[in-house]
Formats: sequence, structure tokens, C-alpha cells
Amino acid sequence: MTGSRHDQHRTYCAACGSRVSRDFRPGPDGRPAAKCPRCGSLERHRFLSLLLGALGPDLRDLDTVVEIAPSRQSTPLIDRLGARHRVRLDLGHDKRDVDALACLTALPLRDASVDLLVCYHVLEHVPDDRAAMAEIARVLSPRGIALLEVPIRTGIATEEDPTASPEECLRRFGQADHVRWYGDDVDERFSQAGLATLRVTPPALLGEAAVEWFNLMPHEVVWIARPGEGVASPMVACAASGLTAAFDAVLGELAHTREQLGRARARGDRLARERDGLRARLDQVLVRHEPAVLTRLRRVARL
Repeated sequence: MTGSRHDQHRTYCAACGSRVSRDFRPGPDGRPAAKCPRCGSLERHRFLSLLLGALGPDLRDLDTVVEIAPSRQSTPLIDRLGARHRVRLDLGHDKRDVDALACLTALPLRDASVDLLVCYHVLEHVPDDRAAMAEIARVLSPRGIALLEVPIRTGIATEEDPTASPEECLRRFGQADHVRWYGDDVDERFSQAGLATLRVTPPALLGEAAVEWFNLMPHEVVWIARPGEGVASPMVACAASGLTAAFDAVLGELAHTREQLGRARARGDRLARERDGLRARLDQVLVRHEPAVLTRLRRVARL
């Protein structure tokens, strides 16, 4: 069994729901072990899948779900929620499969009509992001939830320049079509736009062991936003939390089972080597004493 597919490291992709034996591929920026070799999901898609699961009680009987700038990896995750109305929107600068072309600062949706809105890595492209945030707040229903993700640097205030050239944006904000880096004041921006937010990270929600198992990005931040104002304290890692404790217990048991399996395979390999050695010795004995053995067999045959 040594060197077979059974010895390869396996992990689990929470986006496509598959056990994966091949190594995860580098991400768009070259970061290692970022992309699932089966479905192409990145860390944010896998965390989105787990986050939607954690929010399950709040996501039952959904009427309208909106995805801004949908992706091939995220769309199936949101489709699983079984909402009665599913709307995919984008501005139309690329070939995304969408239901309508629309700008985030002027959503073609009724007030208080959306139960779930997912907007990942879009606001940093929008010159008037405050208007976009206000639009998100406007369309959310009283029970509505928005899942928001933007690039952020902690310890500094938001840096932005909507008038910068693409070359300047690339130099200052890391991408030619980004107009800002968000900073510590992003929660205040959300609040001023009418969104009450909570910061969530993979370690805080799932625990460190699950972050490694699911190939997530430890420092990824997702904002869970609801209609209203105010900023909740960021969710911090807590070993006593039910979900974290459950993941730790399951992954601990899995690690123990893997260890036992490894020892069993090692014993099997050792016994196989001993068997092969005995066979080789037997072959040598037969070759060395073959004439005498044949003579004895002939005598027996004559009797």
C-alpha cells in the first residue's frame, strides 16, 4: 500500500462537498494551497459555504436572495438555500452570468425586499461606496442579512482616491480597478449608511483546527450586516463555543483515526516485507536442493 493513493493527504472542500486527495493549487496572487483542484473554489468561497451553514436558522424560508458580482464558485452555494426568488446583479464589465445589469449605487429592487444579499469584493471598486452601502441598507428586509467582504488593513484609517489613474490605483491599492483600501473605520461607514455589523473570521467561528482542515484564510474578515446602526464587538475565537468545540472534537477524532490507520498500514507493510523475504528464502532452498527433492519424489512414486 506504500505510495498508493491511500497514503496521499486528503482534505475536504466545503464549497463542492468533496474529499480531495490532490494538493490545493496556488491562488490568483500565488498564495499556496488556495484553490480547490475539483471546483476551483478559493478560501472565501469555502468560508462562505460554512458561514451560510452557521447562519442556517436565520436563512430559512427566504423570499429574495441577491448576489452582487456572482462567481462560478459562489452561485451554487447560494442556490442551495432554496430562495423563492434568486437575483444575480453585476455592472457588466465582464462576462458574468447575471440576471440583470445594475450599479450597486442604484439597485433595481424595492425597499425592504431582500432577505439575503451577498456582496464580496465589490465595494472597493465603487467610487461612491457610501451610496452603495446605503442602497444595501435600503433593500434589506427587516429580517434581512447582508454578507459583505472588502480588503482591509488594520491599524490605519481607510485610504481612498476615486480619481486616481489605473496605474496609481495599482500602486496604492493593489489592483488597477480598486479605488481604496479599507481601514479600521469601515464599521463606522457601514453604521452611518444604516447597517449594523459584526466582524467574523474563520478562527473565531470555526476554530484553528477547522481553518487548517478546510484550507481557509485565518485573517479573512466577513461583515454580517443587518438593517440598523451600531457596531457589535468582533467575534473572537472561543474554545468553549459550540461550533468550535464540535469541529475540534470531530477533527481530533479524525486525527486519532488517521494515526491508527497509519500504524496499521505500517504493520501491513512490515508483514508484507517479511512475507516477501520468506518467499525469497524458500525459493533459494528449493533451487539449492532441487535434485535431492526430485530423487526422493521419484522413489516415492515407484513405491
